[in-house]
Amino acid sequence: MNISLNLNETPSNPHPEPFLGIKVSLAEIQEFIQQTIKLNKQPIIIFGANWCPDARLLEGVLLLPSVKKFLKTNACVFHIDVGNYEINTELFNFFDENIKEGIPRIFIMDRQGRVLNLHENDKMRKARELTSQDIFNYLQQFIVAA
Repeated sequence: MNISLNLNETPSNPHPEPFLGIKVSLAEIQEFIQQTIKLNKQPIIIFGANWCPDARLLEGVLLLPSVKKFLKTNACVFHIDVGNYEINTELFNFFDENIKEGIPRIFIMDRQGRVLNLHENDKMRKARELTSQDIFNYLQQFIVAA
């Protein structure tokens, strides 16, 4: 059964800018995954950029009180900035070598580090066409409460 958002929970405007322009290594991703699993939480890795309205809207939904509480209990999120596709895009290959572009990409893993939504990792590329509840339901589809 999915958790429903409160009627007054809507993403703030302007939407947050969570991407910091920092180069990330594969070792850092692997370390994040291992540390998250040690906490008995699910790793979530989001590729995006602050120029992308869908990536910013997704972040706005992640910060809604109900979503934030759910994630804090069950998952850890790692944001990876792709800039204008000039940084960190080679890290797509860690998940799927066929990905060349398109953000945001969200990879939700289980507590063993296996990607659960590999074939749907691009669903948030159309976040603006979804409601906040749709986005939260998508997350809940893959995140198992601890």
